[in-house]
Amino acid sequence: MRIIITMFSLLFYTTTFAQQLKSNDSIYVIQDSVLIPTKSGIDISAVVVRKKTNKKPLPAILFYTTYYQGTGDNIFGKRSADKDYVGIVAYARGIRTNLKDYAPYEHEGTDIYDIIDWISKQSWCNGSVGMFGGSYTGFSQWATAKKLHPALKTIVPQVAVMPGYDAPMENNVPFGGILGWANDNIYKNKSYSRDLVFDWFNSGASFNSLDTLGGQPNPIFQKWLKHPAYDNYWQSMVPTPSEYAKINIPVLSTTGYYDGSQIGAIQYFKLHTKHNKNANHYFVIGPYDHWGGQRRPAKNLMGYEIDSVANVNMMNLAYDWLDYVLKGKPKPELLKDKVNYQVMGTNEWKHSSKLKKINNDTLTFYLDKTNLISYKPKKKGFQKQTIDFKDRENQNNYYTPSIIFDTLDVSNGLVFTTETFLNDFTINGSFSGNLWATINKSDMDVSMALYELMPDGKYFFLTRYVGRASFAKDNTKRQLLRPNKKEKIPFDNTRFVSKKINKGSQLVILLNINKHPFEIINYGSGKPVSEETINDAGKPLEIQWYNDSYIKIPVWKD
Repeated sequence: MRIIITMFSLLFYTTTFAQQLKSNDSIYVIQDSVLIPTKSGIDISAVVVRKKTNKKPLPAILFYTTYYQGTGDNIFGKRSADKDYVGIVAYARGIRTNLKDYAPYEHEGTDIYDIIDWISKQSWCNGSVGMFGGSYTGFSQWATAKKLHPALKTIVPQVAVMPGYDAPMENNVPFGGILGWANDNIYKNKSYSRDLVFDWFNSGASFNSLDTLGGQPNPIFQKWLKHPAYDNYWQSMVPTPSEYAKINIPVLSTTGYYDGSQIGAIQYFKLHTKHNKNANHYFVIGPYDHWGGQRRPAKNLMGYEIDSVANVNMMNLAYDWLDYVLKGKPKPELLKDKVNYQVMGTNEWKHSSKLKKINNDTLTFYLDKTNLISYKPKKKGFQKQTIDFKDRENQNNYYTPSIIFDTLDVSNGLVFTTETFLNDFTINGSFSGNLWATINKSDMDVSMALYELMPDGKYFFLTRYVGRASFAKDNTKRQLLRPNKKEKIPFDNTRFVSKKINKGSQLVILLNINKHPFEIINYGSGKPVSEETINDAGKPLEIQWYNDSYIKIPVWKD
């Protein structure tokens, strides 16, 4: 189960947001159900919102979405109109028209180009268009950037998902919640029973039978499961290296340490700045979840009271940025450099010209017995772990309802702990490393969670890695493990976090293998994982985790 809000739970928040921000419609000109033609021949449904007092052509702000919640969606257009723009809410093809045309992620690159072309030619537009928004809407902006329309002057992709990279799967492990997303939010079908995942878990059925088990076949779910690698299907949806090199418009990206889409959001930044050395791209990250990274942050985030300086409204920041680019107003004060991050526990923002400059040291720890030690063990050894996939009474689970908690639920995993630190330091960035293991099967899904054990005995959840071992060396190609042979499992695609680690604290790693109702189960047979059933479980999974396994943690030391 995931504690991080992703695009699949955004619907509730969008609805609540619209209900809380009702406006007086009499001050607007609202054109609903506008049909925008595209070269594909499939019209796009849109809403255009203008203030009646604005008579001259204005810059236009496009909010492109895959969700539809009725007239409440107009709030996104009204917000722009209130700030003296023309606000447009455009829906993915098939939404509000004919759902047979709906194909998530697949057509944004071409459809939005045509939408912007239409907007730029309207009498109420001055020829300049900006885009903003989060999650799927954030992705859509990067898809649009594959071929930039001349009228598009800036994008503000917030908590942007990267298809196939961090949604609907992360490091080649599908989300447990992907089934209900299209069913409930797009097709408006009756929701699957809350007991469905438990029924599936207890039955031992294959993951790809989940929709049938729930009585409602889902073609989107089935299509996604047919692409377990980060293959051309997924890669074609986002810019190529040569396309990133041509993205010269100003970009502002925002995300959070506890955002389910952070891995994708930060990967866009990395790739853009890698392939375009002069990229005009600003990046903001802080102690936010999926909602806080695009709207208003929670002052109490899952039990953690965020620092006062972190209480930044990301919606307001987006509009300040749009004003800066489209109206020549001052650049937002927070953006002192290209990388802007809030260090939890310091009440400070830090700023850097590049990601690689935010740390000046790396802590390396080897997983030896129950310890994280700072030197490679002289004596070779290993820790054993056994997972019986046929046993449905016990689970190997990663779940925490909060960031700070009193005790660590090990859930049949292995725990490794450092010695007590004698000095303060700051973790800045994403941890990485190599695991060495021997298993009696061909594959497994690995979970690693990183915590700070604070001097008061409480645990602070920092970040987590989950990934499929057979894709660890190359996420585009499955390479099965050799049973009973020592194998290297590298990992580096983990979430960025910045937090002060105080003197007297320790770091803790919880290492485990997924076996619970909320995510797919990899039985290790070597067959396509979504097709495996409990009949493929065979003998229990036997693992030997070797003590030359290590993690690397990027830090800043004063």
